[in-house]
Amino acid sequence: MTIGHFPQSFDIATVGGWVACRGAGQYSTRYGKIDEMVVGLEVVLADGTVIRTGHGPAAAMGPDLTRLFLGSEGTLGVITRVWLRARPVPTHARRAAYSFPNFEAGIEACRLILRRGATPAVLRLYDGAESQRSHGGDGQESILLVLDEGDIGLVEATIGVVEDECAAATPMSADLVENWLAHRNDTSALQGLTRKGFVVDTMEIAAPWSRLPTIFTDTRQSLMQVEHARAATCHLSHSYVDGACLYFTFAATPAPDQIESTYVAMWDAGQRAVLAAGGNLSHHHGIGINRHRFMAESMGASLAVLQSVKDALDPLGILNPGKLGLTSPFGTVAWP
Repeated sequence: MTIGHFPQSFDIATVGGWVACRGAGQYSTRYGKIDEMVVGLEVVLADGTVIRTGHGPAAAMGPDLTRLFLGSEGTLGVITRVWLRARPVPTHARRAAYSFPNFEAGIEACRLILRRGATPAVLRLYDGAESQRSHGGDGQESILLVLDEGDIGLVEATIGVVEDECAAATPMSADLVENWLAHRNDTSALQGLTRKGFVVDTMEIAAPWSRLPTIFTDTRQSLMQVEHARAATCHLSHSYVDGACLYFTFAATPAPDQIESTYVAMWDAGQRAVLAAGGNLSHHHGIGINRHRFMAESMGASLAVLQSVKDALDPLGILNPGKLGLTSPFGTVAWP
């Protein structure tokens, strides 16, 4: 059996981390984010009360309390047990790759694939720079990697839809998918740049299909306008009927005494460009410390509702204080 959850951080990730931050695996277009895999939770509240959520596959018993704690990042309770939905290990798989003249054309193909109801496990579209860096592209073309697995009838039907919607694209060798599978969890290149003094990070967001082209353009431009910026690239990593996740990678080369200020400036520029263009704050990395400063502008008046839940469940503010943009009796988070 498998739950189908394979995040890039698999070697160092934990089930608790997946649930606490509402993580997504690389096969999420087929299996869903961790949200769709969690059947129920055991949670210890701030006063020591132990509760269990989850009541069958489709209960209608008021608000779903499982969803309340999913993504709460330890601020509402301590998750001590998780029940996950499993399924048979797939018996059939197909792979394909295509080249599009630009990123926008690839976005449209992905949108049409999902609109027709096809959900290949992997649907990863890389912009020109990332296609060149990782897949040998010419620097202009955008390369799409496709992988699906499951029952043979379902997989073949899904790949048929992909082939239809990618008919105008240039087919490429499926070996590109095999190469990605072999190296998908290797982040040594980014770590190497960090050791050399580069500011390097990734920012993943999600937005409706209609907003993605603008977010793709505006966010990269905003990142590159920051002093010392060297690169801002993007790929589409997770798709849904109503939108998709864009995953940005950015780098800068500031002087040693400007590393922290440059890092904050890059995040301010990139994240606020996303919010201004209609994207959300995070798709699967969560909020943590770095993104807490964007919560109010992202959530608006609904942040007060989250604060009221926090106050009710944790009146002393002892659970992971200062996170998710929530107020804390212990003061504000000092950085950034």
